[in-house]
Amino acid sequence: MKLKALTVKEARDIFSNRIYMLLVLVQVIIILGAYGLAVVSSVAADPELIGEWGGSRFLKVGVVGDERLLIEGLEREGLGVTKFPDLADARKSLGSGVVAIVYTSGGDVRIEADTGSAFYTIMSERLQRAASWYAEQKQFREAAIPSSKVKALENPVKLKIIPVNRERYAPLAVESSYFVEIMYGFIIPFVVFLPFFLGSNIVTDSVVGEKERKTFEVLLMVPLSETSIILGKITPALIFSFIQSLLWLGIVMLLGVPVYNIPLLSIIMFLTGLGFTGTGLFISILADSTKEANSAITVVLFFATFLLFVPLFMDMGIFNPIIRFIPSIIMVKLSSSPYLNPGLIYDMLPAAFLSVILFAASVVSFRREGVIRL
Repeated sequence: MKLKALTVKEARDIFSNRIYMLLVLVQVIIILGAYGLAVVSSVAADPELIGEWGGSRFLKVGVVGDERLLIEGLEREGLGVTKFPDLADARKSLGSGVVAIVYTSGGDVRIEADTGSAFYTIMSERLQRAASWYAEQKQFREAAIPSSKVKALENPVKLKIIPVNRERYAPLAVESSYFVEIMYGFIIPFVVFLPFFLGSNIVTDSVVGEKERKTFEVLLMVPLSETSIILGKITPALIFSFIQSLLWLGIVMLLGVPVYNIPLLSIIMFLTGLGFTGTGLFISILADSTKEANSAITVVLFFATFLLFVPLFMDMGIFNPIIRFIPSIIMVKLSSSPYLNPGLIYDMLPAAFLSVILFAASVVSFRREGVIRL
């Protein structure tokens, strides 16, 4: 009953802290903002998607003269075409009315573009394809190749994709390789670990707060074992963080990003959270003030962020053989595929072992601290 009373007391402290509750709302805003940024970036990076999402109206080019074949090539790429009688008039509209000017000179296609425009990077690929198509069609016409043979030359190989396991397909909010990469390769691990970063701060503040209020010695004199005191301190923060992580995954799924292997994801989330909680407890034992504890936990979380997220984007060289054991890498593999690789279960063991060791070390330190103070 005393353990339950301590746990309830700690839970009330969490929910009565307006800063913590505000941080929960901030996390939701961060998730929605990151998702929106991923969508916008994916659309902007994909010339096909920008047309589907209504961005083609910004992709306007100017054409000097009446080169019908060139105009046809540009329109095939979904570009809006504005005709200009001469190059001087076209240049006056560059940057304001059109993003690029396309014209022929000496048989070559030339492009003058406003490289400062945000849409230039999107248009460049389409302009290159249009110029290539124009040059190709021009060669066909000069060689007097019949139109029936032109179609065969344009598509020498017919690619036929046969879908399998269609019942496992889960549609994405944005069908883009970039969207898949950014959502599974960063945002999902980020939103999962974010609550545990907060949880480690909660544990640290809880213990250090007892020290600053001079109630830590009183707590140690309560007829509860050190283990019970530790459980009473960390359980609310750990459960609070774990539930948040599950809720954030639910929000991501509601936004059209399927997440797979949730049971195993939950296990690795809980074990990683245990490690963060143990680290927060360990720091709180060593620190004598909230300021000192916050400085220490900030440094620790900085290195944890580096360890968890940098390998998602960079080649780690000689460390590549051990990268697969990092929890964020395991989460990416688990969440992005409906197929479960049994090897991932073994890859989880080192992270689980490390989390248990960190937690055990904090328990031993807490007991030692209690003996010293008493």
